[in-house]
Amino acid sequence: MTARSGSPGGAPTNSIGFPTGSADSLTGSAGSPGDDDRPPPVRPAYAPQTWREIGYLLLNLPYVLMGFVYAVCTTALGVALSVTVVGVPLLVLGLAGARGLGRAERARARALLGVRIDEPSPLNGRKGGHRPQGPLNRLWTGLKDPVAWRTVLFSFMRLPWGAVTFAVTLVGLLVFWPVLPYVARALANADRAMVRGLLSPSDELERRIAELESDRGVVVDTAAADLRRIERDLHDGAQARLVALAMGLGLAKEKLLEDPEAAAGMVDEAHGEVKLALQELRDLARGIHPAVLTDRGLDAALSAVASRCTVPVVVSVDLPERPAEAIEGIAYFTVSELLQNVSKHSAARAASVDVWRTDDRLLIQVRDDGRGGARPAGGTGMAGLAERLGAVDGLFVCDSPPGGPTVVTAELPWRRRPGA
Repeated sequence: MTARSGSPGGAPTNSIGFPTGSADSLTGSAGSPGDDDRPPPVRPAYAPQTWREIGYLLLNLPYVLMGFVYAVCTTALGVALSVTVVGVPLLVLGLAGARGLGRAERARARALLGVRIDEPSPLNGRKGGHRPQGPLNRLWTGLKDPVAWRTVLFSFMRLPWGAVTFAVTLVGLLVFWPVLPYVARALANADRAMVRGLLSPSDELERRIAELESDRGVVVDTAAADLRRIERDLHDGAQARLVALAMGLGLAKEKLLEDPEAAAGMVDEAHGEVKLALQELRDLARGIHPAVLTDRGLDAALSAVASRCTVPVVVSVDLPERPAEAIEGIAYFTVSELLQNVSKHSAARAASVDVWRTDDRLLIQVRDDGRGGARPAGGTGMAGLAERLGAVDGLFVCDSPPGGPTVVTAELPWRRRPGA
């Protein structure tokens, strides 16, 4: 008996009687070029994420009821009592509580909807360990808190939506459960959009707030360090010399009649001490704000700094006008610190300083042909310079490969001098 090699319909069969190519027709050939073009698998209708979305929608009603009642009571009571001394503080406390409601809603959205939202920055400068503001400033900051007011708006808007989503989801579980996953997904997507729109911090604003808080701490710390340095220099330098000078003049006064020659020698010694004390005071004043910078501007002041450098320095200042005093001072001390580094650490033979303006930025570039390898964290003071520049929206970039050259570029905002 001869075995037939075809299927009933004429198609060839394999050894067990199935038509050859039937598996390929159902699943596709293994390794065929079309494998990568096949659509991704569809999520099962009642997958775990679907149940989380359904749970979120069912929790909408109790959450929005709590938020709505809280928002109505606190805002209405605060506004009604605003004519009294307790109204505004009460409203501020209510807004602070609204922040807590927003935090709870963001946590619920993260857990059930998978929406990742950053927490907004705290109020009153608490971030970074800074001391809070005064009572009136704290009240005003809390009263205009955009995060809290957006949460209040969220609570008002969500009341009808929460009732609708709760009712639709509950009825869907009992009546039209085959299509409920698709309905729940659509409703949950609308919830995601509302949470992102009203409970997310403004990225640019929040980033700016964080930067300003950090910059304020840098400015405060820098100012305190400068005051301590000035106090130490006065105490250990000019003050000590003046005390010795007073004692020497007192002794000379006592010996003036008894031993005029000895008194004259003591007066000469005191005269030398006066000169040293004056020089130390000039150096101290130059470290605070040099007179040449005030009188003649950056070009003359930087030339004076360059003349004290142990390396020959070429200075080029191309500015159409003088910037604001604060910016001018920061530029001066930046170049002064960098040239000190050139003198102490670079082993360079030549250096240059270029200062110019581009649009609304003041640019400084200090270059030397030394051995390179400079790093902001290398103990040369550049980390402090970077912090000071950052505190006024400036930039600090150091390019110093081993073997040199070293090029440091600093950028400051251009601010016009008042009256210019």
